[in-house]
Amino acid sequence: MENKNFPKMALVFLSFLSLIAFSGATVSNMIGVNYGRLGNNLPSPARSIEILQDMNVSRVKLYDADHEILNLLSGKNIEVAITVTNDEISGIAANQRLADQWVYEHIIAHHPNTKIRFVLVGDEVFSSLSTDQDIQIARDLVPAIRRIKNTIKARGIRNIKVGTPLAMDMMEMTFPPSNASFKPELREFMTPLLKYINGTKSFFFLDVYPYLAWFENQTANQTNISLDFALLRSVNVTYTDPQTGLVYTNLLDQMLDSVVYAMSKLGYDNVMLAISETGWPHEGGSGANPNNAAEYNNNLVRKMTAVPSIGTPARPGQVIPTFIFSLYDEDQKYGPATERHWGMLTHDGSPVYAVNITRMG
Repeated sequence: MENKNFPKMALVFLSFLSLIAFSGATVSNMIGVNYGRLGNNLPSPARSIEILQDMNVSRVKLYDADHEILNLLSGKNIEVAITVTNDEISGIAANQRLADQWVYEHIIAHHPNTKIRFVLVGDEVFSSLSTDQDIQIARDLVPAIRRIKNTIKARGIRNIKVGTPLAMDMMEMTFPPSNASFKPELREFMTPLLKYINGTKSFFFLDVYPYLAWFENQTANQTNISLDFALLRSVNVTYTDPQTGLVYTNLLDQMLDSVVYAMSKLGYDNVMLAISETGWPHEGGSGANPNNAAEYNNNLVRKMTAVPSIGTPARPGQVIPTFIFSLYDEDQKYGPATERHWGMLTHDGSPVYAVNITRMG
């Protein structure tokens, strides 16, 4: 039967190739690491930066814009992502002076000696809309991003991308990828966000966890997601999207492309993707062990640092900046037991398993 989606997909692919050609000079495939600090007795910031250097980490993502850490990163060959916390968003959205002050204190005071390359405004803002305050923060997100970006641009800085990380719970449907869509109640927020990100050639940052999708599948006593598929193992486990004919060899690609198609349904075919968080827990639940965590993260590194870039079936050749979650186990995090066991290192800085961040030994 004739597939009417193929011509559209061809046009999307061609336009995306032009985007990569335009932006390729500033997009690299270096792997980053999330540096969270919700733990007792974690190594000091100074020791943590030494550890990142010992691991040959090229990018680090912070959940704030801590001055001590930014000072310690000065002169280091590590690109940095800093975060505007959720409780700062509405004030910045309402007051340009507050935006200017935030940029001056957290960027201008450290740039360019500290290689700040990303500013993430908020963290999973659309995941909780249960209170009036939550909804107001969601409405203020794009105005806050705009004010931060305008201040950075006014200071003549051109190498910092501004965006916001969102979780996969924003999706109403992800399977098959071509049928994916955002939750209807989020579209009033999603459309202006995509419009702004597209206009500034920034990234759509995703917190994407194949482990959670696999675990939920197992908990529901379903078997349609295999562990091999979730761990990015190169075995004969594939899924073919019935609408596009695209063949998927791993769950991560399937989840990423579901966002690609959801964006396309809102009229945004070319917005670049970045992975702000992904990883695999090593303790605390089914499938959570050091062997699986090591395999997922090492397979992730191989995939995301491949030259030429692999991309995804819907975005072949795309460079996807990626941050592994996380550097340390964090024992002060809430939630199920796995929440406290995503670290590549224990709370004292010793390795849980080996990850080859650079693929160079």
